[in-house]
Amino acid sequence: MVFDLSKVSLIGSVSLVSIAILSGCTSPSTQPDRNGKVVSVYSARHYDTDQALYEDFTKQTGIEVKLLESKDNELLERIKNESSNPQADVLITVDAGRLWRAEQSQLLQPVTSKTLNDKIPENLRHPEGLWFGLTKRVRMLVYNKAKVKPTELSTYEALAEPAWKGRVCVRSSNNIYNQSLLGSFIESKGAEATEQWAKGLVANLARPPKGGDVDQIKAVAAGQCDVAIVNHYYVARLAQSKKAKNQAVIEQVGVFFPNQSDRGTHVNISGAGVVANAPHKDHAIAFMEYLTSPNAQKIFAEANNEYPAVIGVEASTALKQYGEFKSDTINVSAYGRNNPEATKIADRAGWQ
Repeated sequence: MVFDLSKVSLIGSVSLVSIAILSGCTSPSTQPDRNGKVVSVYSARHYDTDQALYEDFTKQTGIEVKLLESKDNELLERIKNESSNPQADVLITVDAGRLWRAEQSQLLQPVTSKTLNDKIPENLRHPEGLWFGLTKRVRMLVYNKAKVKPTELSTYEALAEPAWKGRVCVRSSNNIYNQSLLGSFIESKGAEATEQWAKGLVANLARPPKGGDVDQIKAVAAGQCDVAIVNHYYVARLAQSKKAKNQAVIEQVGVFFPNQSDRGTHVNISGAGVVANAPHKDHAIAFMEYLTSPNAQKIFAEANNEYPAVIGVEASTALKQYGEFKSDTINVSAYGRNNPEATKIADRAGWQ
């Protein structure tokens, strides 16, 4: 049974509970049931298909899922406010950089689980078990097919070369996706080389950074720039749209996985951790282990056209068309650890 508290709706036959409002999201005003079969999940994911997973988990285990959905920062603030009377068991959020923020605020506790360690690749989980990646998010390139040949593309680094002057689009460095990309650069190439690349990239921008990843894709299709750095699922989302204008965008662009001849394409995650002092720690671990099962991985990843984190689970049909690619194997925890330096580099480079 799933209680979707942020939407103030109840799935299943349950009695109405009183609602309190705090930090921009809603939850029951009652104390957590510390003995019952329940797990309280705070999630920054907002996909209706996830509901099917929570219901299946309840069916298989008898553990009810209390679900609270809100924005990442609001969930972190809420957990902080509840520290003296913890309510949450599991935090689900996107990007290793955001998981690092939870880690730095001491909102998560280490977990020892053979299932999680065996199924989640080492580079997609925290070295001390504070969180585990559940899906993969790839930061790829999109290019205008009328202006760019795939053979002209190679690496992220090449986008800082003179040949791409006035041809690149990317969103603001305030965005966590780009901060984590810089964090991966710092880890593999060092801070000095990363700063030189960032300066070169900024010098090659076709326009000041604005909008989200979808806006970058549309700018490429419109010929405002020739190539852009975006998360892969935004392309898949447009491709699955039934709107003619979105299909027109997709017809104009191609996708490219950079750095295939060296370290591989940058990969990030959406992931989960057990909240510090979780009222139902055992249920929280069981819930996270369930999300690594083949069927759960498939549904969880397909909700947003992300790649499954567990090796051997097939990607969605929408993603198979992009083909196989080599992924960077840097431990994603480095993105958060390098985040402070990454933001300083972006500022010095003039990356708005």
